[in-house]
Amino acid sequence: MAKLRNAIVELYRLAATSLPADIEAALRGALKKEKRGSAAGTALSAILENIKLARETLRPVCQDTGVPIFFVKMPCGFSQLEIENEIIRATRIATKNIPLRANAVDVLTDKNSGDNTGVGFPVIYFEETKDKKLAIDLMLKGSGSENIGQLYKLPLQELKAERDLEGMRKCILDAVHKAQGKGCPPYIIGVGIGATKDQVTKVSKEQLMRDLNDMNANATLAKLEKRILDDVNRLGIGPIGFGGKTTALAVKIGACHRHPASYFVDVSINCWASRRAVITFKIKNIE
Repeated sequence: MAKLRNAIVELYRLAATSLPADIEAALRGALKKEKRGSAAGTALSAILENIKLARETLRPVCQDTGVPIFFVKMPCGFSQLEIENEIIRATRIATKNIPLRANAVDVLTDKNSGDNTGVGFPVIYFEETKDKKLAIDLMLKGSGSENIGQLYKLPLQELKAERDLEGMRKCILDAVHKAQGKGCPPYIIGVGIGATKDQVTKVSKEQLMRDLNDMNANATLAKLEKRILDDVNRLGIGPIGFGGKTTALAVKIGACHRHPASYFVDVSINCWASRRAVITFKIKNIE
């Protein structure tokens, strides 16, 4: 499994030091919309220069290298435990060699493990598929943007939000309005709708792994994503909260069936440094 371990270390390096092309392109597009010399334009220029320097010097694009969140898709019969062990070993190596900031703190002793490993750290989600390949998606989730996420239970009287898509839209706008510039916008907004609290928080995180330019397979949600993005950008919060035309780069929504008595909405927000990367192995090439 050494080949897999080394590949995961490089996956960390790629995610930490080089933003995906779709994110960078969206930030460049946002810069063109802002007035030259404005606070928003200056902020976006600084962000793009930071991205360039991080990639050229192979240094993390942000000092908070975040919580590593893995989404692992594997064939039936493959060892989940072996993959988890290699992820943990790779995490320790990546923390030392890239380097990554040590962010794993024991909630009972308040001691930092020093290597980004601990109980439930990194976060790893496993899913078995029919594909004859192993796919590992990694997101480095910054704490500033994580702290501004919101979980809603509809109906919610204070927002006049009912158990419907309009109620969900109100939740998203409320979350962004509460966040203002505290999570380093422009944001990428992931939304999960469903039956239970744990379900929707995972679904909202999965949306943050989507390409900004993709189209939701559900036509109703695709239309809603575009509408809500326009609504969010009319809030005028702008890059880093300095005002401007671009508060968010994308809104992505995932929906599951719900119980008749429940309607949960989770709004997960990523900062402009939306660090994600993926690696895929054919099974015969893993050993």
